[in-house]
Amino acid sequence: MKKYSIKNTILNGLVVVTLLGSSHAFAVELLNSSYDVARELFSALNPEFEKQWNEQYPQDKLIIKQSHAGSSKQALAILQGLRADVVTYNQVTDVQILHDRGNLISADWQNRLPNSSSPYYSTMAFLVRKGNPKNIRNWDDLVRQDVKLVLPNPKTSGNGRYAYLAAWGVIQQENGGDQGKTREWMQRFLKNVAVFDTGGRGATTSFIERGLGDVLISFESEVNNIRKQYGEDKYEVLVPPVGILAEFPVAWIDKHIAKNGTEKAAKAYLNYLYSPQAQQIITSFNYRVSNKNVMNQQRARFPATKLFRLEDQFGSWPQVMKTHFNTGGILDQLLAEGHK
Repeated sequence: MKKYSIKNTILNGLVVVTLLGSSHAFAVELLNSSYDVARELFSALNPEFEKQWNEQYPQDKLIIKQSHAGSSKQALAILQGLRADVVTYNQVTDVQILHDRGNLISADWQNRLPNSSSPYYSTMAFLVRKGNPKNIRNWDDLVRQDVKLVLPNPKTSGNGRYAYLAAWGVIQQENGGDQGKTREWMQRFLKNVAVFDTGGRGATTSFIERGLGDVLISFESEVNNIRKQYGEDKYEVLVPPVGILAEFPVAWIDKHIAKNGTEKAAKAYLNYLYSPQAQQIITSFNYRVSNKNVMNQQRARFPATKLFRLEDQFGSWPQVMKTHFNTGGILDQLLAEGHK
């Protein structure tokens, strides 16, 4: 088990861990690899779980560490050797790849926890500047010539993929499935993107601090948190009437928890995310949850919207990745066509 003394020495800004005798309490270290905009969420969740764990297992003090970046970049880092114990991502394929390419997790990982191992969900929303100067109301407004968009790069970010697929799915429904019209609309949509950042937090920086674009497209949870952080008097959040269901899958990494000796803590941590206490915390960060009692209590926080499942519009995630996001896929084609 990854156990270290809780007596640490600070030296030149680094934490130096000193091994002590068996009479001292030890710390169990758990590393959570997560997506780019989940920092604040897990900063709130982790201390509550650590408190519960430490009361129950005082001999094995728990320390949870976080790693954040674009979801796909995080998965690649694990395949390249990052020994995370658990992953909390925003796209199924970024968990699945850990089985398909690394054989690090069980093939049935989605069946090990409730709701296909997704403790919470969201959809895409728009953040606009106060007064909504461009009068943005729906997806169709995003292809006007006077509108510039900011969103993460679908190549590197699950957040960006959901934004792209939400737009495609909504317009495809409006067009009655006409692929030609949908592609033409998406080409205009992509041409309006002012900047593609690698992750959701970079997109936030571009929109807020650099002042780029008229609309930031991100998870409903993220745009609400941004508005709260940077000024409710400066920004407005718009949830379109139709959107995509964005699930947030979690998994423990079987091979890593076996090597690290963290199986009990890793499994308890992910199960905790489904508890009423954790679900309340999650909704306070504007994520939607499956716990009906919690959602009823928080109903005013979440505008009504009709959500479609990715599988119903596009097929499986592997199909979507191959068709839209792999090199030479539809995304690349649309970007190339838009620059002719």
